[in-house]
Amino acid sequence: METKKYLNLIEQELANLPDYVREYNLGTNHSLTTTYQYLTEIRRFFDWLRQEKISDAASNKEVKIATLENLSRSDMMLFIDFLRHMKNQQGRLNSPTTVNRSINALRSLFKFLTVTADNNNGESYFDRNVMLKIDSLNDTKTLNYRAHMLESHMYTGELKYQFLDFLDNEYQNHCNKQAITSFKLNKERDLAIVALILGTGVRVSECASINVKDINLKEATLDVTRKGGQRDSVPIAPWTLPYLKAYAQIRKNRYRVDDKEKAFFLSLYHKKTSRITPNGIERLVSKYSKSFGHPLTPHKLRHTLASELYDVTKDQVLVAQQLGQKGTSATDLYTHVDQTKQKAALKKLSQQE
Repeated sequence: METKKYLNLIEQELANLPDYVREYNLGTNHSLTTTYQYLTEIRRFFDWLRQEKISDAASNKEVKIATLENLSRSDMMLFIDFLRHMKNQQGRLNSPTTVNRSINALRSLFKFLTVTADNNNGESYFDRNVMLKIDSLNDTKTLNYRAHMLESHMYTGELKYQFLDFLDNEYQNHCNKQAITSFKLNKERDLAIVALILGTGVRVSECASINVKDINLKEATLDVTRKGGQRDSVPIAPWTLPYLKAYAQIRKNRYRVDDKEKAFFLSLYHKKTSRITPNGIERLVSKYSKSFGHPLTPHKLRHTLASELYDVTKDQVLVAQQLGQKGTSATDLYTHVDQTKQKAALKKLSQQE
């Protein structure tokens, strides 16, 4: 009876999933309970893809292979963060064990699609396995600990101004002669990029995709295309405007473009001008921050804005809106970033003894 029950449950799940998931199921050798659990995790993942507009499919059954093929590590980390903030039937947050089960299910699916499957003219469906970049959760790190580690990798307060001043006035004294020409060419652009991420919290991909018409320097607003193609508009921190104006003034002549060029942030390589890429932004932030002595990624610049905005407003909804997030679960971490209040409370306790 138990076997029949699980076979029926498995068939119900498969009926609402794409054919390639049915092929995956036939190609695996899990127990019935594991098979059912994995299929429910895959269904939940597909639900999330459609909810976040990463997939435009009308149903899980229509989620395309191309969607899975083009997922980034950032996409998967967002899904994991979503799982971590979900509550189970008992009203508690999902445990690392529960989240890791979902990770394992997706690892199994992606391994089949990239290695085992041979239904595509004897080839696998695609080669790039994003799950190879995803580690299982370590449940020994508390939210407070993660917040402490996050704080140590941000440019909050005066540090962000010191970083920009370093780029503006000191960096060229730290780079080799071969790099100076390129730095001088892109100095205003790179300062504007760093300032804009720090002043709006936009993602790297969103920053790279900005067009000239998206920036309103007079109103200090930025129109941005979020994940899934949704358009959004966010205010720009006033202190970033001088950097954006300085770049806007030299953009056309420096990068040899006319008014027909839509992209705001440009790259000039071998006399060919093109839109800067997300990888290009990643590289420049990594290069400059290492030279500054505080290595970080553009995503940490985004975290910096989120942390400072929460510190001023204590409003998770406002922070989520600025970051382009659909809910406030992803902003929980920022309520723990500044441990000043905790330290002050402990100091008061010691004074009472």
